[in-house]
Amino acid sequence: MTPTLKGADDALVLAALLGLGAVYAGWQFFRCLRRDRFAADTPISKIRSAAQGYVHLEGEARPTAAQGEVLAPLTNRPCVWWDFKVEQYRSGRLKGAVWTCVEQGTSVSPFLLHYAAGQCLVGPVGAEIMPTARHVWHGKTPRPDGPPAIGLPFATVFDDGVYRYTESLLAVGARVTVLGELRSQSLVTEIDAQVRALLSEWKQDQAALLARFDTNRDGQLDASEWDAARAAAKAAVEAQIGGSQSRLSVVGETTHGQPFLIAALDGRKFVSREKHRAALAFCATVVLAGLAAILAQRGLTAYETATAPPNLPSTW
Repeated sequence: MTPTLKGADDALVLAALLGLGAVYAGWQFFRCLRRDRFAADTPISKIRSAAQGYVHLEGEARPTAAQGEVLAPLTNRPCVWWDFKVEQYRSGRLKGAVWTCVEQGTSVSPFLLHYAAGQCLVGPVGAEIMPTARHVWHGKTPRPDGPPAIGLPFATVFDDGVYRYTESLLAVGARVTVLGELRSQSLVTEIDAQVRALLSEWKQDQAALLARFDTNRDGQLDASEWDAARAAAKAAVEAQIGGSQSRLSVVGETTHGQPFLIAALDGRKFVSREKHRAALAFCATVVLAGLAAILAQRGLTAYETATAPPNLPSTW
């Protein structure tokens, strides 16, 4: 291959790569613009009065009573949601030295979104989450000894067998914006069914039922005593399946293609962030597309020049 043809091929390959970069930047532009429009155009709802369907909620992230304290797996920091990955730097014959994932995990337990006027559960499965914090650090063991150290020597990054840890989390008490689908918790129906079943079971032993709830000892349960029995049965069922939090509505993954987002930002900052990202992605799209067009034109010109037949001198 002549130097001219090689230069033309290099220019066309680089133009193709820049073109792919422009396509990716364009996709990011429309993605950020779409999220910005949904966040800006969907009014913030109060949790207590929010209607079923797609909602925009803001509140404070808290663990549920059933969860108790939630700790991030690598750093043991308190949080309501976590995601982690442990990678090892390994040498291979075919691909050379690469980072290989040896362990990873993501929290799937719901957490509470608390607001002055109410609260609801947020199920993080399927959500795009912008965490409170994200840390990347290195060490010599499969699990780190603690949180990331400041001033870790750069050389240890490339030692054989070194481990790289990545951890993201949503902190307890963080201000959170949630865009998702609000729906009634399906366990409500299950609770009612189990309460009826438990009351039927208690009725089989009338002596024990009267001994427990017949407060005036007249040999039968009046309306107030029966209400007490129902309340006791409901409390027993709720304790068995996870507490009264099961009665809350849940924000989860959408069913009609809207974005499902959980961001550790208030709504105004989230919208501003998405606008800035969309603007940067648009600029990157224009610049990359322009460079790709220029290089493609130069590569085609060089290719045509290299493959054109030579101009032979005319003979008389």
